[in-house]
Amino acid sequence: MSDAVRLDGRSLTLERFLAVARGGQPVLLAPEALERARLSRAAVERAVAGGRAVYGVTTGFGALSEVQIPPERVRDLQLSLVRSHASGTGAPLPAEVVRGVMLLRLQSLLHGLSGVRVELLQSLAELLNRRLVPWIPEQGSVGASGDLAPLAHLALALLGEGAFCGPGPSDRQPAAEVLAREGLAPITLEAKEGVALLNGTALMGSYLALGLADARGLLEAATVAGAISVDALLGTTQSFDDRLGEARNSPAERAVAAALRALLDGSALAVPRAEWAGQDPYTLRCLPQVLGAVRSGLTVAEDVVGRELNAVTDNPLVFGDEFVSGGNFHGQSLAFALDSLALAVQYIAGFSERRISRLVHPALNRGLPAFLAPEPGVSSGFMVPQYVAAALVNENASLVHPASATSVPTSADQEDYVSMGAWAGAKLRRVLANARRVVAIEWIVAGAALEHRRPHRGGKGSEAALQALREHVRPWEADRSPADDIARVAAALASGELVRSVRAQVPF
Repeated sequence: MSDAVRLDGRSLTLERFLAVARGGQPVLLAPEALERARLSRAAVERAVAGGRAVYGVTTGFGALSEVQIPPERVRDLQLSLVRSHASGTGAPLPAEVVRGVMLLRLQSLLHGLSGVRVELLQSLAELLNRRLVPWIPEQGSVGASGDLAPLAHLALALLGEGAFCGPGPSDRQPAAEVLAREGLAPITLEAKEGVALLNGTALMGSYLALGLADARGLLEAATVAGAISVDALLGTTQSFDDRLGEARNSPAERAVAAALRALLDGSALAVPRAEWAGQDPYTLRCLPQVLGAVRSGLTVAEDVVGRELNAVTDNPLVFGDEFVSGGNFHGQSLAFALDSLALAVQYIAGFSERRISRLVHPALNRGLPAFLAPEPGVSSGFMVPQYVAAALVNENASLVHPASATSVPTSADQEDYVSMGAWAGAKLRRVLANARRVVAIEWIVAGAALEHRRPHRGGKGSEAALQALREHVRPWEADRSPADDIARVAAALASGELVRSVRAQVPF
């Protein structure tokens, strides 16, 4: 498998994560990682043979951790753990999220501190390489003691007792049938393996890694949309002078301003106007400051992702023959990063909606037709797409309340402060989807406004963006349903296609 991503437990990058979780690339387990796994497995087997009391290996779990389990029942303990904890509810997680979950669980176990058998690692890798997606319900994790319920459903599929997703989004296939069809034997869990599978932050980590990648792409798309709007609204490039960002001591502000200068280079519409005493509205003038704040906000997620991709998050961990219990499964840092990222994305959406409103407002759009309608009065133009953007921004305003601000104790108060990071991740995906649709509406409306300025032309980046846009939606010459246009442009933003087309002509 020459295209396989090599996993050693210690060197996974975001790009490789995306290649597997989103791109479907296979994985290859590094021999040195498998050797570390064998050594830690031997320690578990010695502990069981010696009758030692080890949490989750020869004792119960959570509030039942003081109950010792005899050696002949350790298999029953792990099987009972998986079955009882597979209590999730709701719609199934998207395939890319589940692949990310499997990858992160595998990556953590490959570190060699979890005491699982090589056979278990190979079984997880087989699911990834055969593109088998376990059926994991979205709801049920509180983000501490790991993503217990979701990961239990993953483990249940390995056992042949759960389910896999079918070809359709709501199809569900019994795990035993899928494994038999693939020629794979169900795994039998040995000592420690159930708790090693379940105690981890893989769902929160998958949400965060995918969300960070999507937020980066959305920020780029919003920067381009902002440039088109500056051109369409006859803004000034004076506000993007690099000396302003230097004086503010803000590298992020300077980076956004530099991108805007590149995109607006050559514009006959957005000009420096150094002698002009007026000022643009904040949604144009403060593009570097607001989008710069978003750019800075992504660094929290980048820091956490960089660490979590190679983190060991189960409990207890095996150091030689010593078993050390702690709380590496707690998702607080992930929950904070997920909540922070959602807020940053909402900045993008709210900022974009205000420019959409200005573009269609006859008192504010500097000479453009009301709602950019072909025949204002007879036609409504883009009146209601602005309503849609407003509705999406309002929905996001409710969703960005931090999930991690509230804890509900679990396990008879043994687990008395939890992160709620899984819900933070689920909310983030919806916030991103809503924000992407808002930015898509701005591309569509600003592009139409730019065409109203003919024969004058915008900057090189704005014109490249309009050209890319017209490959997906035709010009607005008469009223039609904009719904399909919005969906197509949002999809092209999600894939990165539109931004890549602009970058091909104007590096920014």
